[in-house]
Amino acid sequence: MIKAMRNAAHNYPLLLKSMMGILAIAFVITMGWWGFGEQASNAVANVGDLTVSSDEFRRTYENMYRFYKEKVPGEFKDETIKQYVIEQLVDNRVWLIAAKDMGVTVTDADLREMIVQIPDFQKNGAFDPELYQRLLAANHLTPAAFEAAQYKEVLGNKARMFVRDSVALTPSEISEGQALMTRPQDSDPSKAATAQDRVLQDMLFQKQQRALVAYQESLKTKIPIKIHRELL
Repeated sequence: MIKAMRNAAHNYPLLLKSMMGILAIAFVITMGWWGFGEQASNAVANVGDLTVSSDEFRRTYENMYRFYKEKVPGEFKDETIKQYVIEQLVDNRVWLIAAKDMGVTVTDADLREMIVQIPDFQKNGAFDPELYQRLLAANHLTPAAFEAAQYKEVLGNKARMFVRDSVALTPSEISEGQALMTRPQDSDPSKAATAQDRVLQDMLFQKQQRALVAYQESLKTKIPIKIHRELL
């Protein structure tokens, strides 16, 4: 069942991301930025020195529940969705720790630039603070929650990119990929080249994904992780 949920997440990556509540950071009218601390007192999980709050878990669970009920055929048990959600949130914290170890940072300027470029918050091609505030309110999220979610997401993604970009196909793997092109070569050289490039890109993507999973699992063996299942 968990595998089915992961497959669904792969099929709807952008929609799932929005359902997770990670759309943008808070854009405060005064151009200030709220903090992104967590309270350990209501933690449903501890990952090293980081926590997953009950509020974040509840909000993510509710969004995920609606996502799977509306978009994915079949029945998903409540406990299965909870398990998947807590796994994703724990993995997020693992990558935050990885980012810290790598020295990865996200500046306020980076975050401001990202939010003003998000189409959902634009009107007539420009960022609209009023529209942003309405969408924020409609999703029952505070500016602080938005900032925290986006900051963590961007930081974790930077760490993932660091690992992913360190992976490349070896000469032998490239030769293997070229050998997979068993169909008669297209009479149009440009189409043949495009098809070959697509095969190599798929191979690289799969290798990068394996590297990400291996790196993540290696980190999880070194980081103390405690999930308080009675609070889920």
